[in-house]
Amino acid sequence: MDVRERVGLNLQRLRRERELSQEELSHRAKIHQTYLSGVERGRRNPSLLVLDRIAEALGIDVSELLGPR
Repeated sequence: MDVRERVGLNLQRLRRERELSQEELSHRAKIHQTYLSGVERGRRNPSLLVLDRIAEALGIDVSELLGPR
């Protein structure tokens, strides 16, 4: 599994644990919903700054997006 897939799976799991829709999370992270969807599906290669904004919107450390499930 490459890092984009791992980030996507972690992101999806963490978002669902917090009962957030993609729309709500994308609004909180100030990114477009279709971009967030692409990150979750492992099709986008987000920058560290974008990952940091997503992590902040989820209330987690960015390392939780990168680590093993």
